Amino acid sequence: MRHHAISLTALGLVAFGWAAMAEAATPVTQVTVDTTKPGAPISRQIFGQFAEHLGSGVYGGIWVGKDSSIPNTRGIRNDVVAALKAIKVPNVRWPGGCFADEYHWEKGIGKGPRPVTLNSNWGGVIEPNTFGTDEYMDFLSQIGADSYVSANVGSSNPRETAEWLEYMTSEKETSLAMARRENGHPAPYAVNFLGIGNESWGCGGNMTPEHYADEYRAFSTYAKNYNPQQVGDKRMMKIASGANVDDYNWTDTVMKDTQGKEMDGLSLHFYSGFENWPPYQPASGFDETEYAKVIKTALRMDELVSKHSAIMDKYDPQKKVALVVDEWGAWLKNEPGTNPGFLFQQNSQRDAVLAAVTINIFTRHADRVRMANIAQMINVLQAMILTDGDKMVLTPTYHVFKMYVPWQDATFIPVAYDAGTYTHGNVTLPRVDIAAAKAKDGKVYVSITNIDPTQPLEIDLAALGLKAKSASGQTLTAPKIDSINTFDKPNTVVPKAISATARGGNLVLKVAPESVTVVSLD
Repeated sequence: MRHHAISLTALGLVAFGWAAMAEAATPVTQVTVDTTKPGAPISRQIFGQFAEHLGSGVYGGIWVGKDSSIPNTRGIRNDVVAALKAIKVPNVRWPGGCFADEYHWEKGIGKGPRPVTLNSNWGGVIEPNTFGTDEYMDFLSQIGADSYVSANVGSSNPRETAEWLEYMTSEKETSLAMARRENGHPAPYAVNFLGIGNESWGCGGNMTPEHYADEYRAFSTYAKNYNPQQVGDKRMMKIASGANVDDYNWTDTVMKDTQGKEMDGLSLHFYSGFENWPPYQPASGFDETEYAKVIKTALRMDELVSKHSAIMDKYDPQKKVALVVDEWGAWLKNEPGTNPGFLFQQNSQRDAVLAAVTINIFTRHADRVRMANIAQMINVLQAMILTDGDKMVLTPTYHVFKMYVPWQDATFIPVAYDAGTYTHGNVTLPRVDIAAAKAKDGKVYVSITNIDPTQPLEIDLAALGLKAKSASGQTLTAPKIDSINTFDKPNTVVPKAISATARGGNLVLKVAPESVTVVSLD
């Protein structure tokens, strides 16, 4: 195919507030996007969300009750539903997290008063159980997402999981199925993904990998989905509790002892933002040194995914078992004055950069990483949405997820470039991170994340097998390195339109410091 050189450039530098920087010599990065060599499919499930009974992630974030003055549908916030529908959430993992291994589902069903229990993991607060299985499934139907139910292995037994699945999926007139009907849902629910345990090496039971592998086989044997619509490609996927960060022995042992039998996925948990526990980096009001350190930890995801994948390849060379990174994101110091057990943190432009580079890592490993869940969806850790009473604000991370919607079920396109370096103090990072994908609509999308917070960057892009006359999309930049959106100022960090036209056979685009840009080539 003919080689068409494209270079992408920026318009309106003054509007971004970095015209002075642009007057200096702007680094240029040569990039080649090869559309003639498409790679693996990028599963939409890598854009999954996570909702745990933690802080105000569920109560206040999703559930306000049917009698609330906050506009709702059957107790679920309308503003949150609309925001999540806009980013096409593929799945939501629930009810945890550590909470899942102390959760007993029968306490969260029924029309009458429900048992009030204690949430011992997160703040020692009361758990009213008003948001349970049926409310979760209603929430999913409102936002159009698949279910990812996390079963209690740590403090329960295979029988409880089996009966929960019967309640959710049976169409027969069993007592449990009839109870579901009496609770307002005659038809079986679709349970798309079942997590068998959570962090079984820690809060989920402090197990050895050998012991967990035995537990997995037992639970998996009785974890049956009875929904007649869930057969073939629609069958329920079973996901084993995987490693914490770099515990490669856990991955090796579980893969070896189960041989992938009745296992569709193996999880991995990794939080960036700190080198040693506990998390200490501030979520707002930080400087460039703290910016660089946090981004450095996030880039470790590539090493972790590569090494865990290599171990899985030994036992599963056909890659039938997905690596499911179902907890990832920045875990930073909770905001001053908030309950430390609620894990509430602000969300800045740094989080936007972190989200983009992590998503790009997942796309580069799309043959093995076929599902992921950022932690968490609302009001907890690296959230999409923050709420306070009837107020709601969208975070910079939310905007990145919306910009990446074309990546859902797209095809990976290889990109070659010299990333250069950005150095601050004793931290050296790649200056830029670039990824490309061919979307379901046939368009090629390019993501450009300028990690360098000190200067803009010009991209000179050559595309193989593509005749592009223009490029358009959005760029997410911010006035300051630690800029955030607040309830009073919700639009400090929002995407702005960016476009370029052909100029002498090329396209030119210059991106701002610490920015995320996504454009389609037309």
